Amino acid sequence: MTLAPQMTGVRSTHAEQLLEMYRRMSRIRRFEQRASDLYKATEIPGFLHLSIGQEASAVGACWPLRDTDGITSTHRGHGHVLAKGLDTASMMAELMGKEAGTCHGRGGSMHIADPGLGIYGANGIVGAGLPIATGVATAAKLRDAGDVVVAFFGDGAVAQGMFHEAVNLAAVWDLPVVFLCENNHYSEFSPAAEQHRAPLSARAAGYGIGYAHVDGNDVLAVAGIMTDVVERIRHGGGPVLVEAETYRWHGHYEGDPQRYRSPEEVAEARERDPLLVARRHLAAAGVDASQADAVDEEIDKEIDAAVEWARSLPEPAPETLHDFVSAPRTAVPEPAPLLTEAEIFRSMDAVRLALEHELAADPAVFVAGIDVGAGGNVFGLTRGLAQAFPGRVRDTPISESAILGTAVGAAMAGMKPVVEIMYMDFIGVCLDMLLNQAAKLRFMTGGRASMPLVVRTQFGAGRSSGSQHSQSLEALLAHIPGLTVVMPSNPADTYGMLRAAIQDPNPVVFVENRLQYGLKGPRPPADHLIPLGRAKVVREGTDITLVSWSRMVQDCLAAAEVLSGEGVSVEVVDLRTVAPLDRQTVLTSLAKTNRLVIAHEAVRDFGVGAELAALAVDEGFWHLDAPVTRVAPPPVPAPYAPSLERAWLPSPDTIAETLRRIAAV
Repeated sequence: MTLAPQMTGVRSTHAEQLLEMYRRMSRIRRFEQRASDLYKATEIPGFLHLSIGQEASAVGACWPLRDTDGITSTHRGHGHVLAKGLDTASMMAELMGKEAGTCHGRGGSMHIADPGLGIYGANGIVGAGLPIATGVATAAKLRDAGDVVVAFFGDGAVAQGMFHEAVNLAAVWDLPVVFLCENNHYSEFSPAAEQHRAPLSARAAGYGIGYAHVDGNDVLAVAGIMTDVVERIRHGGGPVLVEAETYRWHGHYEGDPQRYRSPEEVAEARERDPLLVARRHLAAAGVDASQADAVDEEIDKEIDAAVEWARSLPEPAPETLHDFVSAPRTAVPEPAPLLTEAEIFRSMDAVRLALEHELAADPAVFVAGIDVGAGGNVFGLTRGLAQAFPGRVRDTPISESAILGTAVGAAMAGMKPVVEIMYMDFIGVCLDMLLNQAAKLRFMTGGRASMPLVVRTQFGAGRSSGSQHSQSLEALLAHIPGLTVVMPSNPADTYGMLRAAIQDPNPVVFVENRLQYGLKGPRPPADHLIPLGRAKVVREGTDITLVSWSRMVQDCLAAAEVLSGEGVSVEVVDLRTVAPLDRQTVLTSLAKTNRLVIAHEAVRDFGVGAELAALAVDEGFWHLDAPVTRVAPPPVPAPYAPSLERAWLPSPDTIAETLRRIAAV
C-alpha cells in the first residue's frame, strides 16, 4: 500500500500554527549554528553531528505527536529532540558536558534522551534506534493507549541488519510505529547510489507495510503526510515507512573536509532551505516577514541565554564517576533453608513457575522470543503460558537484535520484558543491544532511562552440541559495566533468582545450563527470592576454598565429597551471580582456608576464574599455602566428537585431582 499526501486541514492551518512551525525550525537552526561555533572554539568536546538543512523533517514529523507518543533518534538527533519538546538550555549544557545537562554530562551530543518527554534516545550506533522503537511501540500496543512511535533514521541505516529486523518485527506484530527515513543522500561519505539498489518504496512493499514519500524540506508537506499517517496508525493501521528527501549542509561530522561532494552541490541544496520554504508559506498565509524576523530574534536570545547559562555551570564532580551505572537494588534477605520434606521439582519447572508467577503478579511483565508462545520454547519451558496470558507471551521472528532491541525500548517505556535468546552462543548476533544499549543507556542518560529487563539464555557442553551451541560466555558479559549476569546451579535458586531478576531495575542476563533442566531438588515456597549479587557457601570446609557457578557447582560438590573421604575439608562457594561479583564471600572463605581453586565451564584464559585469582592477589593474600589454581577447559572451541569433548571439559574427577594436588602443597 502506498499512501498519498493528504494536505486537507494543513492548508487551512492558522497563521499562528505556521508561525509556530517556523519558530521550532528556527530554534533548531540557531541551536545547531551556535553548537558549530562552540565546537570550533573547543567549548563542546567530543563528536558533533549537526542537522542543519533537515529542520523541516524533524518539525513536520513531530507536529502531530502527543506528549505520550515516542521518538527514537540518530547520532544527528538535535533537531528531533528539540522538535519533540526538549529545552535548549539543558541540551546546550549536555553538549558542553555539564552536570546540569539533560543527561548530567554522561551522554553528550549523540546520546540525548528524556523518556519523560517521549524521547527514547539519540544513538551513536547507526540503526540502533529502530529495534528500540519497536520496543517502545510494543509497550504502547500492550497498554492500548493509542500512542505512536516515530523512529528517525538516515538512508545509510537501511544497510544495517537492524533495519530489516526492526521493520519486519513491526510488520509481523502490527506495531504503531512510523519508520521515518531522512534521506539526505549520503551514508557518511558515500552517496546513496553506491549503497543501495532497491528504493525504500520497494522495501516497504516487501515487508507488507505502508509507504509515503514527501519533500523533507517542506514542513507543511511533512506535517501533512505525518498527520495522516499518525492518525491511521492510532486506529490500528499498522507500521508505515515514510521517506523524507532532504539534505544536510554540513559534513557528516564537524570538521569533515567533505571531499566527497562539491561546493556547487551544497549551494544548489541551499536554494531549498527549509526555513526559506517555510517563509514562503508564511507569506502565502498573509504573515508579514517582520513577524518571522521577530521569531528569529526571539530564538537568538533564547540560544544566547542557554549558552551563557551552560557556560556558568560546573562539570560533573569526579566523585560522581560511578553514578547511574546501575539502579539501586531493593535489599532481598537470604531465604531460610528449604524444608527436607518439600515437594521435588526440576530446574525446567522452576523457569516456567517463576515466569508464571511474575506474569500473574505484574501486568508490566511480558515474555518474547523465538517460539516461546505456542511452541513453548525449544525445551518446552514456556508451554501453556501463551494461553494463560494472551498477548503477553509473544513469538518473534528469528531476529536476535530485534528481540533485544524490543526489550530495551519496552523497558525504557516502563515495561518489564523477559526475552529469550535461544542459545548463549547467539548473544554474539545481538551483542550491540547488550553492549551499547541495555548496559549503557541508564548511564549515558544520567539515570533518565530505566532498564528493567531480563535476557534468558542457556548453554551447556557435554552432549556434542559443537562449537556454536556450547559456549559459556559469561566472562564476555561480565566485562560489560551495567550488566548483571546470573548463573544458578540448582532448581530452587533458578526459581528464586529468575523472580528476583524480573523484579530488578537493571538489565539482567539470566543464564541457564540446559544439562540441568532435568535436575531435581526441593521446591521452594511461591514467594521464594534469592538476592542478586550475593554468593553462597554451599558446603562448609576448612582446607581449600573451591569456587564455581552454574552446573559445575554440582561437580564441585561431588569432588568435595570424594576429598572428604580422604581427609581433606573443601569449602564450596557458589557465586550464583557472576556480575556483580560477591568478592567478600570469597575472601572470607579464603581467609579461613588459605587455598583457592576455581572451577568453571568457560575456557580458562581471560575468564572469571582469572578475575578471582587477581582478587586474591589484590586483597593481599600474598602468602597462600598453595598457588591459586583454575580448573577449566583449555582455550579451544568446544569440540563435537565425544572423545575430544571429554578431554576438553572438566569433570568431578579432574576437579578432585586438582584438589588433591593443592591439598598436598
